[in-house]
Amino acid sequence: MRKLPDFSTIGSPLAIALHDAGAANLVIGWLKSGLMPDVRAHAGGPAELLWRKAFPQIATMALSDALSGAVALVSGTGWASDIEHDARKAAQSLGIKSIAVIDHWVNYAERFVRNGERVWPDEFWVADEYALEIALRTFPGKFVLQFPNYYVENQLRYLAHVEKTGEPELLYVLEPMRADWGRGIPGEFQALDYFIGRLPELGLPAETVINLRPHPSDPHGKYSNWIDLHSEMKIKLDTSLSIAESLGRATWVAGCESFALVLALMAGRKVYCTLPPWAPLCRLPHRGLIQLGRSSK
Repeated sequence: MRKLPDFSTIGSPLAIALHDAGAANLVIGWLKSGLMPDVRAHAGGPAELLWRKAFPQIATMALSDALSGAVALVSGTGWASDIEHDARKAAQSLGIKSIAVIDHWVNYAERFVRNGERVWPDEFWVADEYALEIALRTFPGKFVLQFPNYYVENQLRYLAHVEKTGEPELLYVLEPMRADWGRGIPGEFQALDYFIGRLPELGLPAETVINLRPHPSDPHGKYSNWIDLHSEMKIKLDTSLSIAESLGRATWVAGCESFALVLALMAGRKVYCTLPPWAPLCRLPHRGLIQLGRSSK
């Protein structure tokens, strides 16, 4: 499917509300690939940095200013803040058409709830057939559209030309799990510990370097103590500027349910899901993912 969102039929000005990087990358890719409408951007977090880099000539603004006179709102559906939810709520109260961009494959219904309040958009936009199937099932009777993922296409082109280092590398993509599965320890650390416990069974070369890539929302130093506890191993924080650079150098990739795992699969990497057996099943629907917690020892 190559059809782009037709912003010209939506009208101008178009309000944009973004916080997390996933939807921001999709929206930026669509805007750059078609006829650029008159947009008013309200952004925060990782999305604000991405927006400023992509459109330095278009300043971000307060939500009220972005929605003032807007004919429609395009918002992300991230977890790390209420920016996008609040924007949909405000658009609904003003009678402004609302479009929500879903960039992942998990927690679809929960993305639209804050403090028990559910706010659905008028349209849901997704970027692959897996997401389309999930959205149609989760939001019956709602308008769901699929558009191409130019962000993924660009990342795959870039990482194909990244030169590998002299040492074999495994990239571990970190993400906050927002659950402790009844054990009193954040799920992301449980998954890390489980992965290290299963590592000898994977048959990786002894000299393999394990690069931990923190999530954009992770505070600085979150994993420092954990790395120190495993000082006998070749574990370090990934300092690459982009996920494509990190994936390009890696032969193996591991993590829980990160978007980067899907990108790694598409790039032909061997990919491990590190959710332990006592955690919920991995919800990524993509074929080829090796689930350590569901494989026999």
